Amino acid sequence: MRNQLQGRRWIRARLDRDRDLGLRLTIACFAAALVMIPFTLLLVLAKLPLNDLDGEVAADLHAYALDHPGVTRVLIVWTDLFGPWPWRIAVIALACWLAWRGAPRLAAWALTTVIAGGLLGLAIKVVVARARPHLPDPVALAPGDSFPSGHAVNVTLGAGVVVLALLPLLPRWGRRLAWTIAWFLVVSVAYTRIALGVHWVSDAVAGIVLGTAVIAATTAAFETWRREQGRRPALPPLDGVEPESVRVTRG
Repeated sequence: MRNQLQGRRWIRARLDRDRDLGLRLTIACFAAALVMIPFTLLLVLAKLPLNDLDGEVAADLHAYALDHPGVTRVLIVWTDLFGPWPWRIAVIALACWLAWRGAPRLAAWALTTVIAGGLLGLAIKVVVARARPHLPDPVALAPGDSFPSGHAVNVTLGAGVVVLALLPLLPRWGRRLAWTIAWFLVVSVAYTRIALGVHWVSDAVAGIVLGTAVIAATTAAFETWRREQGRRPALPPLDGVEPESVRVTRG
């Protein structure tokens, strides 16, 4: 009798939609890791010793930062305002609101994407162990290794998650505007890390690529799960990750 009960519980667990979603999100994150870790390692190894693009851009922007202290102060404020922790807090707040409004699976996707992407970025930093730029009379300092840029990773993850979660609530013109603002934030924050002399160009680009890959992986996993549950197929960049969530979040 006990074995029969355990068997039934096991079957119900495998059929549980929320557990199935969690499994798919986890697998998607591992898939992104398997793709991105070799990519980043090869990228760094191929660019050593320091390539001309990274070196020249760092020198030119450093000279500009020294000559324009007012601009440098604005860049410091911008990079702190849209740094990793503000995005983490924003996504946690968004996930809490989504769960409260009756969209727990969308909240789980948002948290999983940001946490997994952030941890993956930290892991790659440790593995690659690339030194940050060493410039005379630096205008800013940052701890840890350089590749990839943690700011670039987290702004990509944060902005992407917020937009994809809220797209169903926006009109068509609002969705285009949301994506425009999101990409502006991604590019501008990545630029501040290079302009302040705490990252190379390749660090910032790799951070954006990594963040985009993680979002793509978890979003694809979520959409596959939706379709297997018999829900209307959606195109996440246009419709959002869970279009049906608009019914509960507006309710």
